Amino acid sequence: MNANKLRLIGYSFVFLGLLVAPAIGAYPIFVMKILCFSLFAAAFNLLLGYTGLLSFGHAAFLGGAAYAAGHSIKAWGLSPELGLLLGTLSGAVLGLLIGFFSIRRQGIYSTMITLALAQMFYFVCLQAPFTGGEDGLQGIPRGMLFGLVDLQNDLVMYYVALAVVTAAFLLIVRTIHSPYGQVLKAIKENEPRAISLGYDTNRFKLLAFVLSAGLAGLAGSLKTLVLGFATLSDVHWTSSGHVILMTLVGGMGTLSGPIVGAAVVVLLENKIGELGQFFAALSGVEWFNSLGESVSMVTGLIFVICVLTFRSGIMGELTVLIERARAWLFSNGDKPVSGEQKE
Repeated sequence: MNANKLRLIGYSFVFLGLLVAPAIGAYPIFVMKILCFSLFAAAFNLLLGYTGLLSFGHAAFLGGAAYAAGHSIKAWGLSPELGLLLGTLSGAVLGLLIGFFSIRRQGIYSTMITLALAQMFYFVCLQAPFTGGEDGLQGIPRGMLFGLVDLQNDLVMYYVALAVVTAAFLLIVRTIHSPYGQVLKAIKENEPRAISLGYDTNRFKLLAFVLSAGLAGLAGSLKTLVLGFATLSDVHWTSSGHVILMTLVGGMGTLSGPIVGAAVVVLLENKIGELGQFFAALSGVEWFNSLGESVSMVTGLIFVICVLTFRSGIMGELTVLIERARAWLFSNGDKPVSGEQKE
């Protein structure tokens, strides 16, 4: 069985697991939150893992789209599908503006431009009247999808969110395996050589920026629709740090890595208190009970461990182990079999 078949089987099991998750007791809102951040991380990975562009400004796309979708649905009365579309377009437009300036510099200078512009956008959101300032947008209704499907039901909303995230993930897969995706990989590996082959690398990088920002905007719009609010934390630089952490923990440059990384980080952020209580009961150390108040410390520790021990991330290291196991099995299978073994 080749690697592609193994991946297909793995993705099929994950999708089936998500389909039956509510039936086996999973809380739909919590799983939808993981789905939204998985899409956010996958969009970021398209830019960093496959194009080699590090952005510290992806929070602007997530939060900007969240505000756009939330305001349009709450204040203008748009339907949820139009709100999602407007949010996605808002993220893409922001990506076009920020990407236009950042791709004209290389390395850390490009990264710092994305951070500076994203922080400027954060202060715009802080002062703009339609964002609600520090209170954020609250009470955003889910409404009726296409005027037919009532999204107020959490179970219905769950399967709509799953369908949207699955479609977006398939778009990312198709993009990566397309000729355009191969050019992006060439730019990441050796941009001067790609230029020498006649490619306008700035045009390809800008398109990747817009596509990544649009998908991040879709994630932000969907999160707003699911949770019913959009706040300043969505556009704060810490959201950009979180998506970098998710991508690195899961495995940069892998399709499944951002999904795994998002699940790990969101689970830790929401369940670290329960984990601390378990360790306190197990060890008798009272300090573990306060672990839920130290989420930033725990996520920072995970980041340090990831950088020092497994730089390829969870899925990157798992892929290497699977390849080694396959190579070992094939090498043993090629050895001659003795007469005793035949009997």
